[in-house]
Amino acid sequence: MLNLILTALIIFAAVAYLYFKTKQFRTTLQAERQYHRSSASAALGAFIMLFGVSQLFLFGGLAVYLVSAVFVLLGLYVFVHNFKARKHYAGFLEEERRLNEK
Repeated sequence: MLNLILTALIIFAAVAYLYFKTKQFRTTLQAERQYHRSSASAALGAFIMLFGVSQLFLFGGLAVYLVSAVFVLLGLYVFVHNFKARKHYAGFLEEERRLNEK
């Protein structure tokens, strides 16, 4: 059951990455582009982290544990860093839209 939940979350993270990456390429405003770029990267970090966790439950052995630990730590770092960047750029979205309407 846990493996099914992890698989669904992995698929959701991959779809979120593709969604935000597409939004990044379609926008013309710089702050909005950075916002979508950091959102896509956060989704990619979640994908990497969830993939590492999933491997822990599927396979055993020292090599799997080491590689999974690298995936989880790298994914967690990428997710946290880009989530903070996303919050930073969110503050500029309203102002940039207002300035570009005129």
